[in-house]
Amino acid sequence: MFKNYIKTAYRSLYKNKAFTAINILGLAMGLATCLLIVLYVVDELSYDRYNIKHDRIFRVNEDLKFGGNHVEYAVAMPPLAKTLKVEYPYVEDAARIKNAGTTHVRKGNTNLVENRVAFADPSIFNVFTLPMLSGDAKTALTEPNTVVITESTARKYFNTTDAVGKPIIFNDHENFKVTGVIKDIPTQSHFNFDILLSMVSLPDSRTNEWLRSNYNTYVLLKDKSYAATLQASFPAMLQKFSGQQMQSELKMSIKEFEAGGSFFHLNLIPLTDIHLQSNMTGELGANGTEQYVYIFSAIGLFILLIACVNFMNLSTARSANRAREVGVRKVLGSSRKYLIYQFLAESLMLTSGATVIAVVAVFVLLPMFNNLSGKQIAIDVTTAKWFAPALLFVISAVGSLAGSYPAFYLSAFQPITVLKGKLSAGFKNSRLRSFLVVFQFGISVFLIIGTVVIYNQLHFIQTKNLGFNRNQVLIIQNTGELGDQAGVFKKELATIPGVKSSTLTGFLPTAGWRNTRIYFKDATYNQKDALFPQTWQVDADYIPTLDMKIVQGRNFSAANLSDSSGVIINEAAARFLGLKNAVDKPIYQSQGGERAADNIKQLHIVGVVKDFHFNSLRQQIEPVIFTYDGNNGALAIRLNTADINGVIGQVKSRWATISPNMQMNYSFMDQDFDAIYRTEQRIGKIFIIFTTLAIVIACLGLFGLAAYASEQRTKEIGIRKVLGANVTIIVGMLSKDFIKLVLLAIVIASPLAWYLMNMWLQDFAYRTSIHWWVLAAAGAGAVLIAFVTISYQSVKAALANPVQSLRSE
Repeated sequence: MFKNYIKTAYRSLYKNKAFTAINILGLAMGLATCLLIVLYVVDELSYDRYNIKHDRIFRVNEDLKFGGNHVEYAVAMPPLAKTLKVEYPYVEDAARIKNAGTTHVRKGNTNLVENRVAFADPSIFNVFTLPMLSGDAKTALTEPNTVVITESTARKYFNTTDAVGKPIIFNDHENFKVTGVIKDIPTQSHFNFDILLSMVSLPDSRTNEWLRSNYNTYVLLKDKSYAATLQASFPAMLQKFSGQQMQSELKMSIKEFEAGGSFFHLNLIPLTDIHLQSNMTGELGANGTEQYVYIFSAIGLFILLIACVNFMNLSTARSANRAREVGVRKVLGSSRKYLIYQFLAESLMLTSGATVIAVVAVFVLLPMFNNLSGKQIAIDVTTAKWFAPALLFVISAVGSLAGSYPAFYLSAFQPITVLKGKLSAGFKNSRLRSFLVVFQFGISVFLIIGTVVIYNQLHFIQTKNLGFNRNQVLIIQNTGELGDQAGVFKKELATIPGVKSSTLTGFLPTAGWRNTRIYFKDATYNQKDALFPQTWQVDADYIPTLDMKIVQGRNFSAANLSDSSGVIINEAAARFLGLKNAVDKPIYQSQGGERAADNIKQLHIVGVVKDFHFNSLRQQIEPVIFTYDGNNGALAIRLNTADINGVIGQVKSRWATISPNMQMNYSFMDQDFDAIYRTEQRIGKIFIIFTTLAIVIACLGLFGLAAYASEQRTKEIGIRKVLGANVTIIVGMLSKDFIKLVLLAIVIASPLAWYLMNMWLQDFAYRTSIHWWVLAAAGAGAVLIAFVTISYQSVKAALANPVQSLRSE
């Protein structure tokens, strides 16, 4: 019996080749898109789950509100990890990680740039699952100047994974010894370091400061249920360990601090939530966004539903063609149950064929998708364990879902009715089919509007006046390695034609290096007037090089000795301090120390710079204070030449003269700026692709429906032509029913898309608006696409010879 179902289904599908091709193509496109999205979502949800103890690992975050500033940090105080392990018996272990930033590693006579370097406590191997290939995990990072490297790093520098005991030189003078080699950290980790330096090599790691936070701190609990207990104990712990230091530095107790509206809290976040739910200051890498996981999941589901809708629409639309077949089968004794099995068999065969094509497409398209999404997704043995069962589920679920309605619908025909030719199968008579067309194009219109809004916001970001000019600014990122020679290097560059100016500082609007200090409006320590701004060390060339604008006062000057105690503030800081004319006004900086005289330093404001963006446009501009101080973390060079490559060559030549064994690491400021919005740019491109696929799939179904609608009205068209109707009238008659449904879809989808995309835009403090023309253009585009799809079949029917359609009458 089963063999007969398959054979009959094959014959039916082969007989209707056009129907079969449209259905298989539409389903294959929908399934391939859905599978790619599933791989993306699974990858996003799998972050940090490679750790065997992941359910018991938590990171300690800091939430600080002081004066008018509220900042959330992914870092905590230096002594916190040790304190947690000693004070709380349910804490099994704790470990700290501190990003070391750009580091140079000696290979032969050359220093190579490494950006994935961090300091780590020895306990990191007990907290995280970092399998050691060689070396002893218990002692690997206990001594100063020891280092653990990944297997790929070991091959890179030593051509072997057996590198334990070998020397390695950092920053041209720091000698370390390799004490361990670990497996490469999986890509699905919120931190990906290739080199782990012993934490005891970092002098300030041993300090007992409870008011300074710069270490990513993780705790391993004996049971995850203790997380709430530990978090509830944080206030008492802070009172015990940080209260005295707060009294010394701020001249107030924690209770007085909180009574003034400020707070200083610690909280826990599960390890597996960090990637999608944490975007705080001090993250160890670029995390994802939970919002986009939901968006892509919805898009994948919608596209799959569109493909299923196509199947149901086309199957029921051709019901008139199969009505007599059903009638004859029933007369010959076939029960409804067997007819349902027959139609479901056809559906499952179609789905199986589409799935095979979809899987092949996924393997072919996966490298392109990885490049587009910035992922490294691979279908390996681990993936196959869930991927293969998922495909079987997809075949059975989609086949049953897409084929169930046609099966029950077609098998319900009464033989007497259909054999007498009384079955009405016209397009207008199917409310469900009309609903499904509205559903398809509603999703398509929604995706079109979403894509336009995302691209408008990206265009807004790219063209907005940021308060500085990022064009033709070359950034040398590792000038700190030059030491005292950094100033000499800057002077050398001034002699190169095409170099307009340069500034030596690591504090740049597109860089991740941030520093905060506490300031007061007066010397009374009134926390309501306290300011906790970004504090950047800059030179006198900073503002002109970045093309910023002074709105009050003046710039720093090397000739003015008093500028060593002067500051330049931005407009946001001036607004917070309530200073309409801030020039020459005093401002007081907290210094710490045990004596009151050491606790504050009076500075004077020499100028106010126009507000500029140094964070994502998702955030409001925060207060910033420039101090006139030396910092050689990086060098920004303003170019004024068409020969960019020639100037870079000369810069490299000057670098090689000063530091011949060290690689120069550089980028352009506009590229660094774009990197801040890389996620949005990728999302925009993926949105366009998925929207196009959704429209193509919907149009395939519409094309098939138009073909069957034309076929069912062949004799009507012939009669109308004989009575004088021209091609335009015939095309309008055949198209209007579909266009009405598309217009209804636009009316339903547009307000929903406007509302949801407005919610997405709320994530940006600075954003564009959704103009009326966006909705109008999306609707017009959908109507045009639908009309073009329908018109081929309509024109074909309108041009047919009426003699052919009426000859049997």
